[in-house]
Order: sequence, then structure tokens, then C-alpha cells
Amino acid sequence: MPSNSAFAQSFEELEARLADHPSLVALTYQAEASRERRSAATALPDPVISVGINNFPIFDPSFSEFLPTNKAISIRQEFPNLAGREARAGEEGAMAEQTDRIRTARHAALRGELIALLHDKRRIERQRDLARLRNENYDRLTDVAETEIAAGRPAVFRLAEIEAERTGVARELVDLDREEAEINARLIDLVGLVPATPAPPVAPVDWSGDAMAFQAVRVADAGVLVADYSVEGAQAAWRSNWGAQLTYQQRESGANFAGDDWVSGMVTFTMPLWAERSQAPQLRAAKADRASAEMRYQAAARSAAARYASEAAAWHSAEDNIAVLERNIAAVENEIAAQLTIYESGVGDYAPIIDGELAILKLRSDVAVEEARRASAIARMNALLVTP
Repeated sequence: MPSNSAFAQSFEELEARLADHPSLVALTYQAEASRERRSAATALPDPVISVGINNFPIFDPSFSEFLPTNKAISIRQEFPNLAGREARAGEEGAMAEQTDRIRTARHAALRGELIALLHDKRRIERQRDLARLRNENYDRLTDVAETEIAAGRPAVFRLAEIEAERTGVARELVDLDREEAEINARLIDLVGLVPATPAPPVAPVDWSGDAMAFQAVRVADAGVLVADYSVEGAQAAWRSNWGAQLTYQQRESGANFAGDDWVSGMVTFTMPLWAERSQAPQLRAAKADRASAEMRYQAAARSAAARYASEAAAWHSAEDNIAVLERNIAAVENEIAAQLTIYESGVGDYAPIIDGELAILKLRSDVAVEEARRASAIARMNALLVTP
């Protein structure tokens, strides 16, 4: 699909396409797999059925000459301890929950990036329009300078400045084309197309102060729960695993004995005889993983709070810059009005007025940059939080 093709899509349609992003769908399947393994974890292993012959004579083959000779069929069932099976099921369920939270966090981050890219596209459109207006004003300024030269005033140097500034505008347009191509490529990665969608309005979401309000912290919290179940599974390893076996032995009648059939049964269970070499290290490892998960939780809380503060600072900085630029624009507009009064009185020329208009266009381009930066900061800041 060409990167310069634009498609009319509402933002809701873009969000629906974003939900089908391969990275999100992969996480959905991963969570589903963990839930299926949770269901399987509490099931008993398949029984083992054995069919065979016992004590069959080699040199005088017969089923009726030797008392212990028999045909046997047996069934054996193992019963792993319930606590271990429930711990494994709980661990898989917690992993499914963690994957769901990872998917939610990833979706929020992608949505924030999508909003930021749409605002960047609007910024590029505005800067491009303003650059074209600047070129038109440079044409007017050139006409004024040429008029001054024709009138005998030395304006050759001003013509050189105009050409240099016009070259700067041309380079800005080239850079804007490059930025637009990069943004279009990122949009195709996100939603599979280049949308002609207006940038949605953004409003900052206040953080309540609770660490669990952050997406990354919720993911880390689910990791702690996974580690908890791992500890439970390691503790359950001290409990016995049981088994039962029943064997039916069919015998033929012989000359010196009756052919009564036999039935044998047994129960088995494990003993933690080598616990210090097996179960104990596994439990220590599980507890170390639990401590590691707790530290990751605390690290996620610190990192998320720092990122939120950083994006909030970028948002406030952009707003302050916009206010400064708007004041500058108002000051230049006042200066233009004063110069226009002087020009209309017959004193001076029109060049300062055009220069003022050019300055306003540059300032408005800077405002567009700051507005896009503000929107991007708010979108990324909101993406860090769990929102309804």
C-alpha cells in the first residue's frame, strides 16, 4: 500500500483497527494458551494399562504345567498431590492475567502513539500552509525591494537576504515532507493505512497518587501473584504423590493344581527423602523469584511515576511556550498596526509591515510545533494510566 495514500476513517474506526495490531493479537492468544494450561493443570495423568504374561516356561512352553504361569492385565493410576496441581493451575491463571494486563498496557501505549502521530500530521499540514504563505510574502517583499531599487534606494542587500530566507523555507518544506513520510510509515505499522483523520482532542488525566493506577505497575503486580503461586507449588513438593495399581492374573488348570485366577493390588506414595537436595533448593529459588518480582513492582512504580512527571513537565513547558509565543504574536501585530499607520501617512515604506507578517507566520509555525508537543505529551502521559 503506498505510504502517501490517505483514507477517510473516523477515530473510532482507527481504534478498532488498532485493536487488531499483530502484537496485541499475539498477546491475546498467549493469554488464551495460559488459561487452557490452567484447565489442564488440575487434571489427573492418564492411567497406564499393561497386558502381559508372567512366569512363562521357556523350554517347556505351557500355560498349565507351571503353577505361577498366568496372563495378566493391570491398570495403574497416579494421583499427584492436589496442592501442587492447584498451585500450577493458579500460576497459569496468574500468567494469563499478567498477559491480559500487558496487552492492555501495550494497547494504551499504541493508542497514545496513534494520537500523537495524528497531531504531528496536523502540525505538518499547518507548518506547510504557513511556509507557503511565507513564500507568498517573500514574493511581495521582493516586489517592494525591487521598487526601492528602481527608485534609487540601495536595497540589493535586502534582496540577498530575501533569497536566503526563501531557501530556508524551501528546506523546511523538504524536512516536512521527510517527517510526513516517517509519520505515514509509523501509521501504517499501527493501523495498516495512512488515515485522513482529524486529530482527536486530548485532555490530561490526573494521577490519583496510587501506584496501581499505572499500567506498568499493574503488570508488575500480576508478576508478584505469579511468583506467589510458584512458591506454593514449591511448598507442595514436600507432600506425597499417590498411586494405585490393580492387576488381574488369569491362570489355566494343571494336572497338580487348580486354575484359580489371582487379583493383586497396591498403593504407592512418594517420600521427600532427598528434600534437601531437591525440594529445598526449589523452594529457595521460588522465594528468590518472589523477592525479585516485588523489586520489579517497586521499580515499575518509580519508573512510571518518573515518566508521568516527565510527560507532565513537557506538557506544561509546551503550554508556557505557547503563551510566550502568543504574546510575541500580539506584540508584532501591534507593531504592524503602528507601521501601517506610518505607511498610510506617507512616511516610510511597506517592507516593515511584510517583515512583521513574516515574523507572525514564523511564530505561528512555532505555536503549531508546541501544540503538537503538548498533545503528544498528554497522550503519552494518559497512556501510562489505567483509564475506564
